[in-house]
Amino acid sequence: MASGYRRHMPLALIGFAFCVTASLLGGPARAQSASEDSVLVEAVPVTVRTLERTIQAVGSLRSKESVIIRPEIPGIVETIEFDEGQIVKKGQLLITIRAGVPAAELYEAKAQLRLSIANEKRARELAKKGSGTVRSLDEAKASKEVNQARVALAEAKVEKFRLRAPFDGVLGLRQVSAGDYLIPGQDVVNLEAIDTLKVDFRIPETYFSLLKVDQRVDIAVDAYKGRSFQGIVYAIDPLIDPEGRSIAVRARIPNPDGVLAPGLFARVNLIVQETDGAILIPEQATMPRGEEQFVFKILDGKVTTIKVVPGLRREGMVEIVDGLNAGDIVVTAGHLKLQDGTPVRLRVPEKG
Repeated sequence: MASGYRRHMPLALIGFAFCVTASLLGGPARAQSASEDSVLVEAVPVTVRTLERTIQAVGSLRSKESVIIRPEIPGIVETIEFDEGQIVKKGQLLITIRAGVPAAELYEAKAQLRLSIANEKRARELAKKGSGTVRSLDEAKASKEVNQARVALAEAKVEKFRLRAPFDGVLGLRQVSAGDYLIPGQDVVNLEAIDTLKVDFRIPETYFSLLKVDQRVDIAVDAYKGRSFQGIVYAIDPLIDPEGRSIAVRARIPNPDGVLAPGLFARVNLIVQETDGAILIPEQATMPRGEEQFVFKILDGKVTTIKVVPGLRREGMVEIVDGLNAGDIVVTAGHLKLQDGTPVRLRVPEKG
């Protein structure tokens, strides 16, 4: 019956049903067609951050101050006043050398000085009373001054038999023992000031125009994997090495906790330029055409070809000097099927 009913349905009614069905399906059909016409792509928003331009080099750490304690005069070591590896202050006594003769000379000079001081005092009193001459007073003053000079000379001689720390620092390993006979210039112990270190490195002369005092450096040493230390350039050698065509640069590295040591090999990153608000995109987003670079930017669901000017490259990212702004979205995969005005849809990452 149903089949027969459809077979004998009036033509007008059949046409009406067809129109209703077509109108109901028209919207979804067009949406499906538009979806099928769009291209599936991958895209990311541009990254905006501070970009650093660096020059890489290698160097060595040095003490802020470094000296080997050596005697000026010969003699026998009488006492050792320090422990190896000890932190010492400027002027602290380290070594005494037997000083019999100079000590006796100092004792004699002080005795002569005491006598000359007493003689000057008596001469002054006599001159006030009128029973002494001006000449006698002048001779007493001169004698006192001569003996003062003799005491100062004797003290200087005795001081040469005492070796002191010339600055604050850490002592190394001593090379002598009590009773050793020292000769002038013999090594006794090294003293290192390491609360701040220096790093010396060389930069090719082609970067000379970029070098400035107060530029920041980051260094890494093999002794501390994954850790970096910061410092500041404070000296640039004005003489370029004619052999290696390089420039010697020196920076200070704070070392308050003493973890770094002079002599360590250092990998140096010299930051010569910092750009705030730099725009970066993945390298795969760029498309070379001759000597120019382009990207596909997504705007209102469609792509537009944009010419860009690339700058520095860092770890798979490229700086865009001109052509893009913060907030832009660029295509990173699916370029082959695209042209200006192509509608696109974004690929949704699969959940792992």
